[in-house]
Amino acid sequence: MTYSLEFRDSAWKEWQKLDRLLREQFKAKLLERLENPRVESARLSGMPDCYKIKLRAAGYRLVYRIFDERALRITKISRLENGIFPFPRHFQA
Repeated sequence: MTYSLEFRDSAWKEWQKLDRLLREQFKAKLLERLENPRVESARLSGMPDCYKIKLRAAGYRLVYRIFDERALRITKISRLENGIFPFPRHFQA
């Protein structure tokens, strides 16, 4: 089953700011995840139905959430800063 892809408004703005090469790398990973989104090693603890895609060499992470067993919503794209990915306390996926 193939899932549809959605963006939160804030994530879409972040996506548009990414370099073309980074977008292409994320696109390749997202195509895989649209077929099989529940990758246990990518699950985020404490956030139900949220998973991540990391581009370690580039220092970027994309967070998505599964909705209604039909859609993936990209909720956050962030760059590694000082060895951690910034994630505000008030963040809602």
